[in-house]
Amino acid sequence: MLVLTVGSAAYLISGLTVPSFKRLALRWGLTDRPSEKKAHARPTPYLGGLAIVLGTVAPLLVVLRDADQRIVAILLAGAVITLLGLIDDIRPLPAVTRLTAEAVAATGVALSGVHVTLVGGWPDLVVTVLWIVVMTNSFNLLDNMDGALGAIATATAGLLSATAFVSGHAGLGLLLAGLTCACLGYLPHNWAPARIFMGDSGSLFIGFVLTCSAVLLVTGRGLDVTVAGLLLPTFVAAVDTGVVLLSRIRAGRSPLMGGTDHVSHRLRRTGMPVRAVAALLGAVAAGAGGLWLATVLSLLPPPAVAVVAVAATAVLVGRLQGVHIYVPIEHLKAPPRIRERRR
Repeated sequence: MLVLTVGSAAYLISGLTVPSFKRLALRWGLTDRPSEKKAHARPTPYLGGLAIVLGTVAPLLVVLRDADQRIVAILLAGAVITLLGLIDDIRPLPAVTRLTAEAVAATGVALSGVHVTLVGGWPDLVVTVLWIVVMTNSFNLLDNMDGALGAIATATAGLLSATAFVSGHAGLGLLLAGLTCACLGYLPHNWAPARIFMGDSGSLFIGFVLTCSAVLLVTGRGLDVTVAGLLLPTFVAAVDTGVVLLSRIRAGRSPLMGGTDHVSHRLRRTGMPVRAVAALLGAVAAGAGGLWLATVLSLLPPPAVAVVAVAATAVLVGRLQGVHIYVPIEHLKAPPRIRERRR
């Protein structure tokens, strides 16, 4: 009953507040403007992510009592990450500033007890912070096409919520249920052609909460469970990051530069419509999340699942190199108003 209450409230708050944040973004001039490097035809406002954050957090503040300090740490650090993203939306920050702030927030979460337990001591904290920072930014970079991150986040958070509940983490399950429904309320506004974009405030918050939640669920577990539990909930983001880094290094390009060379853009190059790309990425995220849930339910052996997860990531990163993304293909350009942002 509590899950239904939180989910319904998150859905309504997110969906109903998007128009208000859209008007605010237009008033402040926070828009993604068209250029020869972008496919959308008119300025599109940011700040849609704030509706997701509000929808996720507000119901929890009402229903959660005596919350686990680790959940509190994730929420507080998530608020810092949201503020960081909002500042970056208003005036882009230097990469060093962003990464430093993210590392501080991740360290706070790790010190609260959310960390991998591989060798013990400070190395576990370092690995945890690095993973949270890298994956937070990987999710952020998935927000490069209409509906893509919304679909991925909805599927990932939904399956991760179920995993949290069956693992005995009711508070975390409620947090993720709220995030699921908040993303679901936002998604119609961002489905191609998008009327509003998430912005860094939303995409960083989503990546941070999902990654920290995945880490919490493997805290105190062995290597095989840790590998599977970290990689499967972040599967699409991990593959995307691997694809982009490898292809840019092979092409002699800076790994830190922006570009339309992400997995979503490569799928577009094969002729898939934007909506189909978003749906496919969401389906892959759901499949990976379902595999992790089945593992937690003891339906699958963790060592085998860990091997499959790593192997699948490597295979997809390699196979997607075959899409010649750096060669212009004019007849596969996106239709007007369909966004493919450079991230």
